Amino acid sequence: MSANSEEQEDELLALQSIFDPEEFVRNETKSAGEIRVCVELPTDFTVALREGDSLRQYEISFLPPLLLTFELPADYPSSSPPSFTLTCSWLTDTQLSALAAQLTDLYQATGGAVVLFTWVQFLKEDALGFLDIHTLLELPSDEHSTQNESQDSLNAADFLNKGSVSVSVPSSSSGPLDQSEQGASSLPIHPRESTPNKDQTPSPLCLTPSQALLSQLLIYNATQQQKQFATTGFDCGVCFMRRLGSDCVQLPECGHIFCQACLGQFCKLQITDGNVQGVTCPQAECTATPTPAQVRSLVGEELFSRYDRLLLQNTLDCMSDIVYCPRRSCGSAVIQEKSSKAAMCSACSYAFCVVCKKTYHGTEDCQGKKKVTEIDTAGSGVDLPQSQEGIKALWDDYSTGSKQRQKLLESRYGRNTLQLTVSDCLSENWKICNSKTCPHCFSRIQKNGGCNMMTCSQCRQMFCWVCAARLPSVHAGSHFAEGTCNH
Repeated sequence: MSANSEEQEDELLALQSIFDPEEFVRNETKSAGEIRVCVELPTDFTVALREGDSLRQYEISFLPPLLLTFELPADYPSSSPPSFTLTCSWLTDTQLSALAAQLTDLYQATGGAVVLFTWVQFLKEDALGFLDIHTLLELPSDEHSTQNESQDSLNAADFLNKGSVSVSVPSSSSGPLDQSEQGASSLPIHPRESTPNKDQTPSPLCLTPSQALLSQLLIYNATQQQKQFATTGFDCGVCFMRRLGSDCVQLPECGHIFCQACLGQFCKLQITDGNVQGVTCPQAECTATPTPAQVRSLVGEELFSRYDRLLLQNTLDCMSDIVYCPRRSCGSAVIQEKSSKAAMCSACSYAFCVVCKKTYHGTEDCQGKKKVTEIDTAGSGVDLPQSQEGIKALWDDYSTGSKQRQKLLESRYGRNTLQLTVSDCLSENWKICNSKTCPHCFSRIQKNGGCNMMTCSQCRQMFCWVCAARLPSVHAGSHFAEGTCNH
């Protein structure tokens, strides 16, 4: 094995030991490979895109990596530099050509030594400074694109998949390369099949190439930030235990971090008590709230459904222009016009008076207003839900809610209504589900065991529990022997 071959093998093995498999991929069939170089960004680094007179700026922490694809010639490193291709989606062809020339100069400065690691360090630490990019990367706008770039319409999806600038530099044993000999720079983003019409107006739903590039950078930055968060340790603000970010939740409004167990238990307790307004950041004096997606993942579908319903109800209760449809079969929220006493339910199309909750009677005085007030002075006259599920949900909300929530429901429905009427409705529903009516006196009868030949405790009438047929006092069992009902 020659000295060059030995140095190449040692360099490639060293790169494999230094970089992760995602960063360095070696071509085992020849002395070649590719290196993904993530440039180091300073604090408060922003990316900007000018659109007309406006400048859109976003602070980011990560940029997509530069891709350095190389192949080592037989006389590397003693005589020739590596032949390489430098690819990047957020640099122009001019900038990449300048970086390629600098890489060649770095090889010439080594005097025939291995250079790949030096190239990587330069691209990682000094590339932005070399290009005079410090804290702001302004993307080229579509208005200032070069003629070659503007000759073809650009498809946003193709741009995201293939929109990168690349510069290829062949190996050469001569001195520093002139930029005119470094290979053509190109944007491989032309449509694959059809030839676009130059006069065609782009659809407003399609992203321009610059917008697609900006979207690509922001998505990549968010993905990398999430990966970094998941592998970093944080102290939970509730239990003060240190946990990985993958087991934690960060509230986007305030940035406070809690472990999933603590924040989940806190949210479950608040929702169970009916205090959905209390589903906020547990940090003292912080009013930030988790996102609905975070609440759903922390408490599960069942409690989230309750949270969503109560949150909507609380929001409606706080709106002065919201009344409720008085129909027991509806009860939907209705927006009230302040200049009128009439309201129209959008769900059932019922027109009613917002004062007496009766069918709208025009300008006449409300006949039932005094009566409604006398019936229940504590409540606002809002009728209970008609469906059994609605009544049960209301009772669960009232019985398990906080004192503040109970007072709010009492002011809306009335304490007597909630404590007597609702419980009576639930009791009546239990009777319907667990008892039957005597076919003679219509008393409700519960079957607690035994056969299907029943005797009413009120009128002593014998009847069949299955079909409710009256049975004679003599030979009552013949009904079960001759018919289809089991005894």
